[in-house]
Amino acid sequence: MVMTRSLAVILLGLLCPAIPADDWPQYLGPKRDGVWRESGVSLDTPPRLLWKTPLGGGYCGPAVAKGRVYVADRRGKPVGSVQLPKGQNPNFVRESLPGDERIVCLDERTGKIVWEHKYDAPYSSVVLYAIGPRCTPLIHEGIVYSLGAEGHLLALSADEGKVLWRKNFVTDYGLEMQEWGTAAHPIVHKELLICTVGGKGSTVVAFDRKTGEEKWRALSAPKPGYGTPVIEEINGLRQLIVWDSDRISGLDPDSGKRHWYATFRPSFAMSIGAARVHENLVWVMGFNGRSAAIRVTENNQSTKFAWVPSPKKGVAGVMNTAYLRDGHVYSGGRRGQFRCVDIRTGERLWESTKPLLKANGSGRGAWQSAFTVHHEPSGQTLIFNDHGEMITASLSPNGYEEIARTYIIEPTHRVSGRMLVWSHPALANKRVYCRNDKEIRCYDLSKK
Repeated sequence: MVMTRSLAVILLGLLCPAIPADDWPQYLGPKRDGVWRESGVSLDTPPRLLWKTPLGGGYCGPAVAKGRVYVADRRGKPVGSVQLPKGQNPNFVRESLPGDERIVCLDERTGKIVWEHKYDAPYSSVVLYAIGPRCTPLIHEGIVYSLGAEGHLLALSADEGKVLWRKNFVTDYGLEMQEWGTAAHPIVHKELLICTVGGKGSTVVAFDRKTGEEKWRALSAPKPGYGTPVIEEINGLRQLIVWDSDRISGLDPDSGKRHWYATFRPSFAMSIGAARVHENLVWVMGFNGRSAAIRVTENNQSTKFAWVPSPKKGVAGVMNTAYLRDGHVYSGGRRGQFRCVDIRTGERLWESTKPLLKANGSGRGAWQSAFTVHHEPSGQTLIFNDHGEMITASLSPNGYEEIARTYIIEPTHRVSGRMLVWSHPALANKRVYCRNDKEIRCYDLSKK
């Protein structure tokens, strides 16, 4: 009888192969939409710490692909060792900082380093925020693409870290380094790697993803900004949406030809969050209290604002990308408020300070931010605030309902008198991967 049962189990395994776990190979997940589609996880119980590995500074989140974890950091002269001039706004003080950037590959099960690649990268951006790379590595068909904070773009083999090709946005394209470095995550389209670069006529550049050969370049702007390009379908047409210092543009991702644009300028060129699309509406938000919904006409040739941008409408998150579902925008914004907004009208349906504060209600301060990831199977949403907490919540146009909250990572970056962490976690293989400026951690979220 035991042998019969064992044989039945073996046959069942052969007939019903295990469902592969989801990877998180780029910023915002597999589809770049901030949605986690993996089942078999528990979001209302404290996760179990599996491993942690020392790491240098950086804002970039980890990426997970084929049993490996990829992340980038910086090692060099620490930001805290720089004496800032008295009487000047520290948010704009720049100084050259020697050091190097590093791309690290770790074993997903143990956290042990498989390989690393480092290169010289002195920083010239604002000192206070010069802690490390901003862009999450992108893994596609065996290649890791990494963009550093000073415009160093590298393509490496995912298995051993061999450099396949590289570009330097400053020397190759004449980029005048922005106050807060380069932060727009590259995106893959067919055989292209598309990047926000900068320089005259090269705000956006498409490279052959295997060789690095330039295929097309487009747009000019005073500054490239920090916004992450996305590819979405609008009016039946796949379009590359780019937000620079001056305008939002819809391009043909194959050629770079511009279909439409809308002028919309965030303060200090701080276009950071990726655009979100609902039907023919394009949502953007940035500093300082700037958010809008742009309606693209049916012929994809022109635009108009769906509603007049106003400090009393929308929600203006700065460091994060909004989550959009069924025409409703969910995001942290100004004055520590997490809001739900109707994208069609800009009306604020509700707001709450709970997600952006610590569990005990403290933690108010400047630049409050949070990353949101919607878990599709459960209908719940994970909110990672900058206090190092992971919150499970139910979000709807009717309100905010908190289900669980766990402290998962120590805030290590000091800004405006408080400690915070600005790094988007990865969610893959029933686990959450998060980092600060000291370490990367892996937690188990599986149902057991």
